[in-house]
Amino acid sequence: MIHGTHNAIEDSRNNDILISINDQLFPRNDAKISVFDSGYLVGDGIWEALRLHHGVLVFLDDHFNRLWTSAASVGMHLPFSKEELTAKVMQTLKANKMTDGVHVRIMVTRGIKKTPSQDPRLTISGPNVVIIPEYKTASKDSKEKGITLFTSTIRRGSPDYLDPRLNCHSKLHEVQALIQAIQAGADEALMLDIHGFVSTCNATNFFIVNKGEVWTSTSKYCMNGITRAKVIEVCNTSNKN
Repeated sequence: MIHGTHNAIEDSRNNDILISINDQLFPRNDAKISVFDSGYLVGDGIWEALRLHHGVLVFLDDHFNRLWTSAASVGMHLPFSKEELTAKVMQTLKANKMTDGVHVRIMVTRGIKKTPSQDPRLTISGPNVVIIPEYKTASKDSKEKGITLFTSTIRRGSPDYLDPRLNCHSKLHEVQALIQAIQAGADEALMLDIHGFVSTCNATNFFIVNKGEVWTSTSKYCMNGITRAKVIEVCNTSNKN
């Protein structure tokens, strides 16, 4: 098994999941999207990932607030409400008879392009919405063994050229950082900000526990992590108590 923070226990039920593409359900192996999709062509898409725990989509409001903020920041109109998207997700989960231990990935791209191009004006369809639910239980290996990090030379960018707080499909710089870490013999990459200070890892948030204190970077150059915010909230609450 590949060792890292995203390790999950193999679950054969995922072989038969139904994936939603624009409100139509497809078996895993039949779930496909056009090569003219803007997300495939130029990474022009946004996404969210959330957990289904005992029938509840955890922190749903936080995730959808971030999704709508991401859409607004890239000028993407979402022709549905948060309530309607919630219904789409729940319908997909119901079709798969899922109630617990599920990771849901929601991907929204600008739509189909007339021809390969960056220009959003060449988009000829509404946004494409893909919902992938999978059974995912984190492997204990990462917790028990820990992971090794390599400090990558690939930096977390500034908001004026690719906002690291934006949950978008353009993740190539993070992939580059991870490849560099793997080539160095590590499991994942630690990424610095444009000033050379610790920002975050390539795919996860980064915290240090030191003498009973929890340290993390400022939010300026790191992911707008909902888990990160909840950890800080818990730490602040514990400190007051």
